[in-house]
Amino acid sequence: MTDLIYVLNGPNLNLLGLREPEIYGSDTLDDIAGMLEDRGRELGLQIDLRQSNHEGHLVDWLHEANAERAKAVLLNAAAFTHTSIALLDAVRAIEVPVYEVHLSDPTTRESFRHKSYVGMAAAGVFQGHGARSYVLALEAAAKL
Repeated sequence: MTDLIYVLNGPNLNLLGLREPEIYGSDTLDDIAGMLEDRGRELGLQIDLRQSNHEGHLVDWLHEANAERAKAVLLNAAAFTHTSIALLDAVRAIEVPVYEVHLSDPTTRESFRHKSYVGMAAAGVFQGHGARSYVLALEAAAKL
């Protein structure tokens, strides 16, 4: 049986490749999905990648990952990282380890991006490596 990894993406990440490529790079979310699926196969992991612009969907999917006994969640909550106590509570409420992922490094950007509610409960943070941040988080999850 293959271990399941949820990869959850928040608002505006459906626009990757188009949105501010100087910050987020030129990879699309589909490109990232392909990278994760390829690396996941090598590691014996199944990837379930989702994206929503709605906070409640992310909360529901975190609950689902727990109910499905996923091995881990990679969560790029995007702007919700800095605003969502609901996501913090959801990450704290589940047993599945959650890794925070960011393409850019929020700590080098605007001051309002320096606080991460997700990071307060995350098992680890991978940021500032572009699309490779996801792969690094996946490799960490594989070691669990």
